[in-house]
Amino acid sequence: MITAVRATAAYAALTASHEVADYWVQRDTEAGAKGGHGPDGRAACAQHVASYTATQAVALLAADRALRLGLDWRHAAAGLAVSAVTHYIADRSGGRWQERGPSTALVRFARRTGHTGWLERDPGAGPLLDQAWHKGWIAVAAVVAGGGR
Repeated sequence: MITAVRATAAYAALTASHEVADYWVQRDTEAGAKGGHGPDGRAACAQHVASYTATQAVALLAADRALRLGLDWRHAAAGLAVSAVTHYIADRSGGRWQERGPSTALVRFARRTGHTGWLERDPGAGPLLDQAWHKGWIAVAAVVAGGGR
């Protein structure tokens, strides 16, 4: 099976499972605390990312088996790692998109790339930037996961 087909199927599985993991699997306590300062915020975010990654792994395995993709487990694991690490980076910004002054790396990046005004006037801007970040990195993760044999 060609790499493009594996990567496309991986993207579909990772994107669908992203939605499930971020909105159904994530517990309310994690959602509320994952952007918090200090060890409690980091722990809540890590717990969410662990369940998120497990959900994506199950979806990727199911797609691999059902569609006979022949994914290499090392590539799949690397793709899941890309998704997990970048998900953690984004979710540490949860609830902090409108902070002024020092904030998370992603909030600082959003401000440096010209999104300050949008973040300040629109409470929905942060969540939209968060989801765009996730889906962009899921595309990268899918290409890694679908890598050739």
